[in-house]
Amino acid sequence: MKDKVVIITGASSGIGKALAFEFARRGSKIVLASRSGVADPGLLEFPSGILDLRIDVTRENDCESLVKQTLERFGRIDILVNNAGISMRALFTEVDLDVIRQVMNTNFWGTVYCSKYALPYLLESKGSLVGVSSIAGYKGLPGRTGYSASKFAMQGFLEVIRIENMKKGLHVLIACPGFTASNIRKVALSKDGTSQGETPLDESKLMPAEVVARRIIHAIETKKDRLTLTTQGKLTVLLNKFFPKFMDKMVYNHMAKEVNSPFTRSSDDTV
Repeated sequence: MKDKVVIITGASSGIGKALAFEFARRGSKIVLASRSGVADPGLLEFPSGILDLRIDVTRENDCESLVKQTLERFGRIDILVNNAGISMRALFTEVDLDVIRQVMNTNFWGTVYCSKYALPYLLESKGSLVGVSSIAGYKGLPGRTGYSASKFAMQGFLEVIRIENMKKGLHVLIACPGFTASNIRKVALSKDGTSQGETPLDESKLMPAEVVARRIIHAIETKKDRLTLTTQGKLTVLLNKFFPKFMDKMVYNHMAKEVNSPFTRSSDDTV
């Protein structure tokens, strides 16, 4: 990874921030893209080169500018990590459709826009196009219609890009962390689009973002097509292939146990 030029979207927190530090430790030149445009001061201690940009991936022009400014500063692109993402939690019958649009615009269209403008340069460098997806991209999660839909869409999109360019040396990785300790649940959108403000999970029991970052970078180095993390995540994907109806019930019951679950928890609701 030394001297590789890496673009990371959603780089101000969570997995994106952990990726930035891990790439920096390995000597990569890093472009940090986030809506805040404020990098962790600790990253400035690394001498390899940091470009910190205020980018909103829901805006196509911002994504085009991200690629342009990267080329102006470093002259190439070796890796694009589409990590920017938001979540939501509400029943579909209750959610404002603008919430789903916001989630799709960030998670799916943000990936499409950035990939569109970076792809010619990734093909030139025979680099890596990465999408940070989710187990929710394999199994629909109740209460998270927009989030699951965006991740299913992202995975289908990236799979097609891989196949279209399979003879051109492009590496495409779909990385699916399980539940990861980050702030994504705290800022998840509620049914009316306001921030949820708190996480329904015990974050201390989740996989640390730093571990996820190391696993993703290893998958890039070894040119893996897919990366699925956590035992729970791997079991969900595996069992869903063979026992989808059983997994529907398991996922329902698991998500219903969350703090302040949108499901009414009673004996009649347990499947």
